[in-house]
Amino acid sequence: MAHFVIMGCGRVGATLAHTLEDAGHSVAIIDQDDRAFRRLRQGFTGRKVTGVGFDRDTLMQAGVADAYAFAAVSSGDNSNILATRVARETFHVPHVVARIYDPGRAEIYQRLGIPTVAAVRWSADQVLRRILPEQHLAGDFREPSGRLVLAELDLDAGWIGRRIGEIEKAADVRVAYLTRFGEGMLPDAGTAYQDGDTVHAMLPVDRSSQVSQVLAKAPVKESQ
Repeated sequence: MAHFVIMGCGRVGATLAHTLEDAGHSVAIIDQDDRAFRRLRQGFTGRKVTGVGFDRDTLMQAGVADAYAFAAVSSGDNSNILATRVARETFHVPHVVARIYDPGRAEIYQRLGIPTVAAVRWSADQVLRRILPEQHLAGDFREPSGRLVLAELDLDAGWIGRRIGEIEKAADVRVAYLTRFGEGMLPDAGTAYQDGDTVHAMLPVDRSSQVSQVLAKAPVKESQ
């Protein structure tokens, strides 16, 4: 079980909160209008915090210091970006995402290394794929037999600086492409994995859990 903080209790935020709670996680949801919490179902056990989502005290009340992920899905682009930056840069939340209504601005922030989902192509599944590891491995594409999946992988920070070939060998996968500063790129075996890169790889569906476990740990140091 992990802790998730959501900013914005509109239909999107409420849907995310319910989905995460149903998956067994703890959830805190922030909104500056306490009437917004009426969208939450009866029996919702998560924390409801009234306040501005980018205010540090408000975020602390929501438990952001212990959060695995933070999703800003309010109706304001500026508020979402600011809150996401505070969560990542001040509280060092490892997984963050901001919903942005303006596709042009979303692309700019994506290039700056701030994960965004443009509202014009938004869905709850897209946000969940960015903050839940098991959703990453669900993949976007499967080949016709269903045995192989193209998945977005989570790597421990210890892999930063390691070559793609090393990652492929350790996890027994084939890296298809990287997303770097919001743009896709085709790496070769000698390409170094950089902080902020998103790795997309083809792997057997029945090895998804094993691959996740291998890459969630720092690479084993070679003996001298």
